Amino acid sequence: MIGGYGEVTYNDPDEGASELDVQRLVILLAYKFDDRVSFITEIEYEHVKEVYIEQAWLNYALNDNTNLRAGLLLVPMGIVNEYHEPTTYNGVERPTLDNKIVPTTWREIGIGVSGRLNNMNMRYQAYIMNGPKSYDGAYKMKGANGLRGGRQKGAESIGSNPNFASRLDFYGILGLRLGISYYNGKTQTIDKSMIGTQVGISMTGLDARYVKNNFSARYQYINANLTDTNQYNRVSGKDLGSQMSGYYVEAAYNLLPIDARQRFDVFVRYEDLDQHKSVTQSLRKNLSYHMQEWTVGVSYHLSKGSVFKMDYQSKGTAANDNTKGQINMGIGVFF
Repeated sequence: MIGGYGEVTYNDPDEGASELDVQRLVILLAYKFDDRVSFITEIEYEHVKEVYIEQAWLNYALNDNTNLRAGLLLVPMGIVNEYHEPTTYNGVERPTLDNKIVPTTWREIGIGVSGRLNNMNMRYQAYIMNGPKSYDGAYKMKGANGLRGGRQKGAESIGSNPNFASRLDFYGILGLRLGISYYNGKTQTIDKSMIGTQVGISMTGLDARYVKNNFSARYQYINANLTDTNQYNRVSGKDLGSQMSGYYVEAAYNLLPIDARQRFDVFVRYEDLDQHKSVTQSLRKNLSYHMQEWTVGVSYHLSKGSVFKMDYQSKGTAANDNTKGQINMGIGVFF
């Protein structure tokens, strides 16, 4: 099977030059060896010049409802990290929460199980995975980007501690999908004996998606508690917080008839996130890490698998009362 997705974007902030970008183009390749064994991979081109492997895993079906998986896997945290194709969410850019706190697209090498509990209307995932690196001769994480600076993406990854990632989805109520995600472990380092090179991670996510007729809504909450940040900041000179937390709520309405071939969603989203929700006593909170954003726009689905998007964002922080605006436009495909 061959598939893929891609997006071309235009960002025009109030201040500074605008940016036009072939943000990503991803090619999906999948092959089924027999009734039980299959292989799935995605090859990603970012900004025309960078090439990554986004996923690459072998699936073995024990039965119709239970699968063993191993390889480069998406961390099942929140909504967008797993479902990040441009036709699956509103807004030209992914929610900021799924960038600053959940380092989308977050993937690590691991092994585990996934499946369904049909009698309970639930889907489950549980993996033992590698984690983000905090030290490889240089200190990789800081307050401004949290875990994002430590993403390894399966590229000659450092492995010093196994981490646990899991998720439950409940779909037993018509139109409603509820999810809970949990991640626990430590960052990876080339030298575990060195004090201050590792940080403990405990991340929890709650999310909900609801669709009824022309109306749809989303909610997501993420909280990450980090331990040993005081030692990490002291030896590295960084400003990593001990707690990062945030949420967003979104509502959308399709202005076209529900049976039309096309869809025209008008939406509004509010986000509030803080990468310095808590800090150790030796660190002063950076109020610019507490962000509030409004996004208002449209998603015009020209067909199933293609979309034109346009929105306006108002971005502010707790550091000052001045908000900054940005106009975004883009096209996206998913096939």
